[in-house]
Amino acid sequence: MSNTSTQELAGKVALVTGAAKNIGRSIALELAAAGAAIAVNTRASVDDGERVVQEIRSAGGQAELYAADIADANACKSMVANVLKRFGRVDILVLNASVRTEKPFLELTYDEWRTPLSITLDGAFYLAQGCVPSMLQNGGGSIVTLGGMQSLSGAKKRIHGSVAKHGLVGFTRGIAREFADQGIRANCIAPGQMDTTRAAGRSVRTAEDLIPMKRKGAPEEIATTVRFLCGPAASYITGQTFHVNGGQMMF
Repeated sequence: MSNTSTQELAGKVALVTGAAKNIGRSIALELAAAGAAIAVNTRASVDDGERVVQEIRSAGGQAELYAADIADANACKSMVANVLKRFGRVDILVLNASVRTEKPFLELTYDEWRTPLSITLDGAFYLAQGCVPSMLQNGGGSIVTLGGMQSLSGAKKRIHGSVAKHGLVGFTRGIAREFADQGIRANCIAPGQMDTTRAAGRSVRTAEDLIPMKRKGAPEEIATTVRFLCGPAASYITGQTFHVNGGQMMF
């Protein structure tokens, strides 16, 4: 968590997907430090998710764990209903959950092609439709999506993931346009190479070869960007993509 004592999100409720590990965990902790109650979502990492909940509670915050596959429409509907039942509202939706697999394009099966699209795009659709009505009822809210640098650069063996993340940028901008005059802001963060736990077998080139800052990013550096975008200091920012990558790609 950040060291600041400001609780600019006090009274707000945030649903964070993929919040049991890595960037999602850091986002959940950072938003809790800002005063928000946190709905911690995970699909399968229940033990890790419970640890995040306990860490938030130990620091004096509010948190509950919601195990749900966000590629499943009914699971999303049930999760949002349970969050609303527990907390009464949703003000912040952070769409972080993702899957990152590698396979040559000509070897991809249709199911493998669909998997990141289902999690990234279908999940965004289900959860935004579930949460936006609460945001509208309460005068506004913030949606933050987690894209990726490779949505613009492309990547060998990750075409399916790159397409899903690129689509998420369009989704974010569409939400921003449609609800800008109703108090809902939507922005995307595109992380660069991050110092996170990676699945076995994934190829990652060294930071020194690619990044002007000569290091990978820390999950906390994404989390503080999310906190900023969800807070009052970002009240005039919507429809934007923030590239947090140590200068690896510049726009």
